[in-house]
Amino acid sequence: MPFAHYGVLSGTLHQHFRDTPDTEGAWFHVNLRVDAPDGRYKCAVDVDSHDSATGVQWKVFTVDAAALGPVAALAPGYHELARTAGSGALDYIRHPGLRGGPSWPSWLPERLRELLDRLVKTSRPWTSGTNLDAALAFEPMLVVGRPVLVFGEPFDTGLGVHNIHQNQGDPFGSPWWDENGVWQDGATLTRRPDGRYDVFLNKFSTQKDHTDADGHPV
Repeated sequence: MPFAHYGVLSGTLHQHFRDTPDTEGAWFHVNLRVDAPDGRYKCAVDVDSHDSATGVQWKVFTVDAAALGPVAALAPGYHELARTAGSGALDYIRHPGLRGGPSWPSWLPERLRELLDRLVKTSRPWTSGTNLDAALAFEPMLVVGRPVLVFGEPFDTGLGVHNIHQNQGDPFGSPWWDENGVWQDGATLTRRPDGRYDVFLNKFSTQKDHTDADGHPV
């Protein structure tokens, strides 16, 4: 089933650092510390898998604040988001500000819009590489003191956000099949001095780019 809780943390980037060989475990992360009114949040962004053949892919680009909907105007703190279009939630496949292709009229049925997306080559292809490549692509936007938006699942206890990656398209039989869902993708965005947002999207290579209404691959 989709996540019980999903949302966005709005705050200020205090620090970022990579896992060390002694702390990385099965997954290599770029770790963020984000300040908000209720404290300092821990956020771990997946940039590679070390204990399996699953690789990580990413995109880096810049969007206008208006493309993000209501989340750009949220006060600092963690905010739950409805998993629907227009709430501010992210969906790598369906969100017009993230797809990088044409924005189809809203009156078209969602299924038709998805079929049209498949026919149009995206202008934002995924990049594949090593964990070092991913970290080097990500870190230039991690300017200490910048406002930051971190999308994902909140910790059950303590201040933090995880599952900061695509959260749909996992294949049948994988441990994450049951967590597939639409409009619940994780991502990291930082606000530039000009008011625009630098965006880092990341997904595992086994996750598909086309999903059904339940977030399962098609």
